[in-house]
Amino acid sequence: MDIQTWEMLSYIVTVVGLPLAILTFMLEQRKERENEDEEVYQLLADNYTDFLKLVMANPDLQLRSLSQSKAMSGEQEERKLVLFEILISLFERAYLLAYDQDMRGKALRRWMSWEDYMREWCGREDFRQHLPRLLVGEDADFVAHISNIARELEPKKQPA
Repeated sequence: MDIQTWEMLSYIVTVVGLPLAILTFMLEQRKERENEDEEVYQLLADNYTDFLKLVMANPDLQLRSLSQSKAMSGEQEERKLVLFEILISLFERAYLLAYDQDMRGKALRRWMSWEDYMREWCGREDFRQHLPRLLVGEDADFVAHISNIARELEPKKQPA
C-alpha cells in the first residue's frame, strides 16, 4: 500500500470512526446514568418497604387505618411521631435524589410514585398536624413541596 491509500484510510477513520466512537461513548454514559438512577430508586423503594414493616410492627398506632385513630397513650404518640420523622426523612431523601423540575419519561414515573406516597400520608390529619414540627431543619425546597401537597389535601372549611 502506498502513502495515498494510508492517508485515505486515516481520513475514513477520522470521518466515520471518531464520531461513531463518540456516539458509542455517549450512549454508554446515558445507559450508566439510567442504571444509577434505577439503583437509587430501588434503594429508596427498599427503604420505604422497611418503613412499612415498622408500621406493621406497630399496629396499635393505626397508621394504615383510614378512620380517625382512637385516643392514644403518650408512649404511642411518641412512637407515632418517631415513625413520622423516619417517613419525612425518607421523603426528603427521595426529593433530593429523585426530583427535578424538568423530569420526563422514567424519571417522572419514578417520581410520581413518591408523589403518591406523599399525598397518601399528607391526606392523614394526624400527619398534617405534626408536619410543621417534622419539617424544621429540612431542605427548603422539599418543605415547600410537601407543604403544598398538605395544603391541597386539607379539608375545605365550610363557611358558618
